[in-house]
Amino acid sequence: MRIALFALAGALALSGCDSGDVPSPAERQQGQNEQQAVPANVVVLRSEGLTAGTESFFFAAGQKEVEAALGRVLGAPLRSGENAECGAGPITFTDFPNGLTAHFQDERLVGWNWHLAQDGDLPGSGTVKLGGDVQLGSARSLVEAAPGYSPVEGSTLGEEFALGDRIGGFVAADKVEMLYAGTQCFFR
Repeated sequence: MRIALFALAGALALSGCDSGDVPSPAERQQGQNEQQAVPANVVVLRSEGLTAGTESFFFAAGQKEVEAALGRVLGAPLRSGENAECGAGPITFTDFPNGLTAHFQDERLVGWNWHLAQDGDLPGSGTVKLGGDVQLGSARSLVEAAPGYSPVEGSTLGEEFALGDRIGGFVAADKVEMLYAGTQCFFR
């Protein structure tokens, strides 16, 4: 009798746990992936890396794979080089059309910055954007209203700001002139 009572109580308890309307973790993850789909001609910059079309890369991804994916979306790299004097150690950089620079150390992606195109740079075949409302060229008022916004007091590099603890940027003439994440080679 006791066993039957425990079995009945257990069955009732378990049946009360499932509303039937709550998606499983796998279903929730699948829905998130669908919402985050990036068109083949777009690069989305993220605090922990970037997505180039259908390929996503976290910081530490291989340089060759990242450069190939960015090249497919934006066009051939414009230039590359190395700065051996960075505080974080030597940085290799590759500039792509539309103002995107990818930073590498030991052939691994360690950061990016998105800036105004340099004189003579041709536009790329794709689009670069930051996840969220703030973009290169956004008005100061939009940046200051963004979640996680805080000014970087005492910056020697200009009017610098942070969006949370992993993305930064600079404002000039009341517009965003650069956004960045990961390892940078700024001399402060």
